[in-house]
Amino acid sequence: MSIRPRWLPPPRFLPGQRWMNIALRGLHLVGIAGLAGGFLFGLPEAQWVAYGRLAIVTGVLLAALYIWTDASWLVKLKGQAILAKLALLALAHVYPAWRPEAFMLVILLSAFFAHAPDRVRSYAWGRPVRPCNTAIVSRETQP
Repeated sequence: MSIRPRWLPPPRFLPGQRWMNIALRGLHLVGIAGLAGGFLFGLPEAQWVAYGRLAIVTGVLLAALYIWTDASWLVKLKGQAILAKLALLALAHVYPAWRPEAFMLVILLSAFFAHAPDRVRSYAWGRPVRPCNTAIVSRETQP
């Protein structure tokens, strides 16, 4: 069963996308680690704002890479988790007293979706949940 809406383009390959992904993820982690100083320890903004900008820029570039290579990323839980993390960070911006809690929830969501099985990360709302250790069978290959 395909989860791809008809209006989405088919998956595409970008030469070097694996290395771009690795480099952007590494830089994103550096930005998030520096951002922790402001969110968790109340450091002056001047000490962590550059890390925040790095996290935002690399996060946007990663999302663009994922969407360009496979736009169905937006309807999968892994894409929707990014939107939830952005909402939590926006909440932390509006309510600074909630920064530590929002930041920790973002980190926990990140850890969960980074290490969850693909059947969880790639789940799309409205699609039946596939049991563990089973392959996806398309309608074209069914007898």
